[in-house]
Amino acid sequence: QVQLVESGGGLVQPGGSLRLSCTASGSISRVDNMDWYRQAPGKARELVTSSRNGGTTNYADSVKGRFTASRDNARNTVYLQMTSLKPEDTAVYFCNADVLVSTSRRWLELWGQGTLVTVAS
Repeated sequence: QVQLVESGGGLVQPGGSLRLSCTASGSISRVDNMDWYRQAPGKARELVTSSRNGGTTNYADSVKGRFTASRDNARNTVYLQMTSLKPEDTAVYFCNADVLVSTSRRWLELWGQGTLVTVAS
């Protein structure tokens, strides 16, 4: 069974930092993009970062200069380092990835279960 497993959410004060991680596990031959989305209460899900395998990472304007996504391709893992957090960053953060499943040789889009980030004093 292939899946994305996230960790690292929690409660942090404004101005603080958190690091999220997302690992793709199972019979996977290749992982293409690994993205982070977030969904705040009452709002639509929005793209935060998008990282292509061997390519560049793009960021939403609202997080540029504060968030950094990095990948460990050997571990099929993407990290999201969040600094200078603001209350408006409060949301459930979801990992999304396109993976090539070894057994079926098919590409599959996966979503993580989501991890809650709350920025409050």
